[in-house]
Amino acid sequence: MKAVVTGCAGFIGSHLAETLLLAGSAVTGIDSLSDNYSSRAKVGNVERLRKWDEFEWSELDLAQDDLDGRLEADVVFHLAGEPGVRTSWGRRFEVYERNNVLATQRLLEGLKSQPATRFVFASSSSVYGQAERLPTPESTTPRPVSPYGVTKLSAEHLCHLYRHTFGMDSVVLRYFSVYGPRQRPDMAFHRFCLAALENQPITIFGDGRQTRDFTFVSDVVAATTAAAQASVASGQTYNVGGGSETTLLDAVEIIGELAGCALDVRCQATQVGDVRSTGADTTRAEADLAFRPATTLTDGLAAQFRWIQEGLRDV
Repeated sequence: MKAVVTGCAGFIGSHLAETLLLAGSAVTGIDSLSDNYSSRAKVGNVERLRKWDEFEWSELDLAQDDLDGRLEADVVFHLAGEPGVRTSWGRRFEVYERNNVLATQRLLEGLKSQPATRFVFASSSSVYGQAERLPTPESTTPRPVSPYGVTKLSAEHLCHLYRHTFGMDSVVLRYFSVYGPRQRPDMAFHRFCLAALENQPITIFGDGRQTRDFTFVSDVVAATTAAAQASVASGQTYNVGGGSETTLLDAVEIIGELAGCALDVRCQATQVGDVRSTGADTTRAEADLAFRPATTLTDGLAAQFRWIQEGLRDV
């Protein structure tokens, strides 16, 4: 397979690109190396990928740069975008609109002449908002409660629009709370593990009893690669979740056990745009993609904890 991975320098994108390369695929990685978090981490991810002869690197801004000749592939995995619910309010909405909506539209425009190329779009459980049903099936009407969720849903609509208008081959994946090694430093588990290792307090927004369907990154990658190959997936939308709903306090308890100490947990007010609970009904993904999450939260957190621990040793 010849693949393009946008956002290849990021958390999930670097894991996906690495998995494709290990499977023998040729991969063109695209990333703008934006400054939404440490460029050092992103550059490190790219350098890891450049060890493969089958990897081609392009530093591009999808919302601005010329994409002619850059998208020739069997499949384009679109993982690039502006992440984060809490920072999507106010003046920064323009950044989200540009990097999540405009960038997706320009990719789709660039692929109109390649109807045989499958377009796999990484969306988010944030499109559901305060879901009325848990676990939540894909048939649930999306009602995002953050500007971030609005932009991801808008990009989903663009995928469906270009499919129906131009016959493009697209698949939408809604990721639920992805975690694991290389996770962004602003995300909860990264912050919690680092605080535990440095004997610092852990801050939770809300009472800690809110639940999430945490999904380990290798399970997300497995579902994403399956979506590229399953013929029945064309035109479909799939939830990709970890298989169980867990409270933040229960997750913190696991991290405390990994650290071998009691953790100082401090709760603050719930942030605007945060939802109470998420849970993925993955029946459709199980049927069409043979997707079943393989990593328990305990094992996944242990892997992430070790990764952060090793990173501190290297500093």
